[in-house]
This record gives sequence, C-alpha cells and structure tokens, in this order.
Amino acid sequence: MIRDADISDAGWIATLWNDVIAHTQITFTTVHKTPDDIRAMLAERVVLVLPEQGGFATYGPFRSGPGYAATIEHTILLSDRARGRGQGRALLSALQERAAADGHHVMVAAISGINEAAVAFHRAMGFAQVARMPQVGRKDGVWLDLILMQKQLGATVSANASAQDTV
Repeated sequence: MIRDADISDAGWIATLWNDVIAHTQITFTTVHKTPDDIRAMLAERVVLVLPEQGGFATYGPFRSGPGYAATIEHTILLSDRARGRGQGRALLSALQERAAADGHHVMVAAISGINEAAVAFHRAMGFAQVARMPQVGRKDGVWLDLILMQKQLGATVSANASAQDTV
C-alpha cells in the first residue's frame, strides 16, 4: 500500500503541497513547489507515498551540524480523501520505521499552532509536545505559533558517529 516515491509522483506531490500552501496556515511558507523541486527532494530524501495520490511523508535534517545528525523533522500531507481513514497513521508509522532503520533517534514535528488536528494526531502517534513558540511565523497577515513535538524512535547511533560528533 505505501511505497517509495519515484519521479512519476513529482507532479501530484507538488499539486497537493501547493494546495496546502495556498489555502491554509498549517504551513508558514508561501513559496510554491514545482515538480522539479520535488524531483530534487526525491534525490536527497526518503519520501513515502500512499497509492492513488492519497498523501506523502518525508523527513530531513532537523538542524545543521553533526550533533543533530540523529534528529530529523518530518512532513506529512494527506489529500482530503485520505483523511479519517487511518492512512495518515499508516504513512507516519512507515516513515518512523524507515527513519529508525536509517539510524535516526528522534523525529520532530513542527506544527502550526492553529492545526489542532495535527497536534492530536501526533499525540495519538506517541509524540510529546516539547515547546510552543508564540508568534514566530506570519502568514496572510496573521501571527502564528509553532508547536514542537517529538518522539524517540528507539534507534541508536553507532559509537563511531558519536565519537565524530564530539570532535
């Protein structure tokens, strides 16, 4: 059901993401994604998709620097038809499994303060709220809070990676 994205998915992923960018405040960006942007992302990141354009999930670095190498931030977006059917839960579970298998230890969710459904979803998925940053984002003339949630994935970092991080 869930699979790795390929270049044929770039168009619909961009369309789904751009709809969220254009019509919501759940992302603070106003910069639209092109299919070329998505193809570039596919070359650099794990991107999982639901069949029939139901949604996608990806993760990337939380912050730069070797000390943060085991911590990632994810994005998950679902189409209207995929919501409320357990598909988001399946997609995020698969993404967490992949991230843990790739050696990541903590997954972070950065959620718009107005997106109560995403906060509840992440809480149900085992994420804990660790911060609320008031009015750090602005979109459509509105100041927006950012909620940070995180989950330990259970992956461990190798001794070599830990030693390199301290140098």
